[in-house]
Amino acid sequence: MSGKTQHPFHLVEPSAWPLLTSLSVLVLGVGFVLLINANPVGTTILLFGTGGFLACLAGWWRDVILESQVERKHTSVVKSGLKLGFLVFILSEIMFFFGFFWAYFTASVFPAAEIGGVWPPKNIETINPFRLPYLNTLILLLSASSLTWAHESIGRRGERESFLTGLGITVILGIIFVIVQIFEYSHAKFSIRDGIYGSNFFMLTGFHGLHVIIGTIFLAVCYFRARANFMDEKKQVGFEMAAWYWHFVDVVWLFLFVFIYWWGS
Repeated sequence: MSGKTQHPFHLVEPSAWPLLTSLSVLVLGVGFVLLINANPVGTTILLFGTGGFLACLAGWWRDVILESQVERKHTSVVKSGLKLGFLVFILSEIMFFFGFFWAYFTASVFPAAEIGGVWPPKNIETINPFRLPYLNTLILLLSASSLTWAHESIGRRGERESFLTGLGITVILGIIFVIVQIFEYSHAKFSIRDGIYGSNFFMLTGFHGLHVIIGTIFLAVCYFRARANFMDEKKQVGFEMAAWYWHFVDVVWLFLFVFIYWWGS
């Protein structure tokens, strides 16, 4: 008897990534608040926090990949736990957006007398929903289709080239979406400081845009891992979680387009 308990679970080593990631997100949030309040150091702090956050993501993901590929610690039980944990994470993200939408509908369905009792407020020139927002809707719907193609290719047929093509298209479409949204922001006739409409609009669409950026990075990591032969039909947990995240982002955008851009204008 060796005295060691045999079990399928992975007991992780102590890691600094949770603490460092939390601190970087805190710095990022403080920088964002200072930025929207026109504080001169807001941009610097925001960039510092964003850089730290991205570095933590890279380091944490690297460790998880090493645990799976090199140390072979991701048993079927561990994979199930990772999937369940990620679903809970997506549920927490839904709660974030639920709170923001609650604030939006409270302001728009029952507009206050201070803004004229109408929505949108009279001094706001809204964005035409059937121009850039509609284009971005088509881009995300197309990205969902290409991602589904990639998922079917690796999951059922094991067609590596089709998987890489579909995944590559999705990453490119994610980048295009972000570029279009930045262009839209630069031409908007209002800002986040323009009352309750501006704060609600940019909080919801900007928070979603951040999710698109994170999702694009997530899928890009999967793409390069697949090209390095670290992912196939039997090793695709990371890709499955990235796909779930991206489809969640797609669904949230449909709500944004219908209620913020279309109905809200």
